[in-house]
Amino acid sequence: MPKNFETDIKNYLSRQKDILDRLSVVDINKVINVFLAARDEERHIFIMGNGGSAATASHFVCDFNKGASYGYDKRFRFVCLNDNVPSLLAYANDVSYEDAFVEHLKNFFVPKDVVIGISGSGNSKNVIRAIEYANENSGITVGLSGYDGGHLKQIVKYNIHIPVDDMQIVEDLHMTMDHLIMQVICNNMDKNR
Repeated sequence: MPKNFETDIKNYLSRQKDILDRLSVVDINKVINVFLAARDEERHIFIMGNGGSAATASHFVCDFNKGASYGYDKRFRFVCLNDNVPSLLAYANDVSYEDAFVEHLKNFFVPKDVVIGISGSGNSKNVIRAIEYANENSGITVGLSGYDGGHLKQIVKYNIHIPVDDMQIVEDLHMTMDHLIMQVICNNMDKNR
């Protein structure tokens, strides 16, 4: 006989709705403007994460390099630091996992590039090290964090914080930020730009 999970389903969705209502529209707007400035100034936007956050980082790259760029004169230049698995593993094995993102970033980063770190806990050491490097070298840093924001929230210039102690809801809403930002940008772009 089928089980009834409707109460659990409603509870999960209700928690998501509650957190969505608590997000800072001001902070999201600031990040949108960071993305647009990078696009307009032809700067790179580097993005990274671990586990589910790595998948979110890859999804951002697809949505912005194709979805928010195809057919436009001005294009985004997103680079996902966790997508080149051989390079990531080489740095992790030969240097350290904590330095895997920062060492990869050093190959391409120039001042005023944007570096986005995604960390549900806000404490992923490899993400933190890359953000610190960008801060020390005139980068523009953005964090997507959850829980209490961790160290990431404290060191980035711009942050979208998902204030809940639930990794699945944090990751769900980080993905929502990808689609929200992309859609806002696409809905306000002139095809002739």
